Amino acid sequence: QEWLLFLHADTRLSEGWGRVVSSFLKQPKSESSAGVFSFRLDDDGIRARILEQLVAIRASLLALPYGDQGLLISRVLYDEIGGFADIPLMEDVDIVRRIGRRRLRRLPASVVTSAEKYRRDGYFLRSARNLFCLGLYFVGVPPSRIVKIYG
Repeated sequence: QEWLLFLHADTRLSEGWGRVVSSFLKQPKSESSAGVFSFRLDDDGIRARILEQLVAIRASLLALPYGDQGLLISRVLYDEIGGFADIPLMEDVDIVRRIGRRRLRRLPASVVTSAEKYRRDGYFLRSARNLFCLGLYFVGVPPSRIVKIYG
């Protein structure tokens, strides 16, 4: 069985990820589900911890993890759902929606993403822009237009 692990360029796996992935792969029918990690930032500040908690709530309640949480998926499932869409933004949102809530599994490990864009743009403004872009996507604005706002 082939497996694919997708990470954003500014995201790295945390210690112990291999054991977690190995355990996931041994579960019955793991090839028909996809694993996502918990989101962590490489920032020790309180704003980073708050954002991590908000991301955990979004991912849990809405079954909407972003690409900076990583995606572990079997080649079979990836091909079955048509892989990543050829769009300039929201490709991570698009693929997890096609995977579906029932097939998403939260892995008991985290990935660590650079907080540089949050420090540069401000935690609140960056998060607000991300949510605004997500809202635009959900009401049908094409990603080619959203990317101009996202920057």
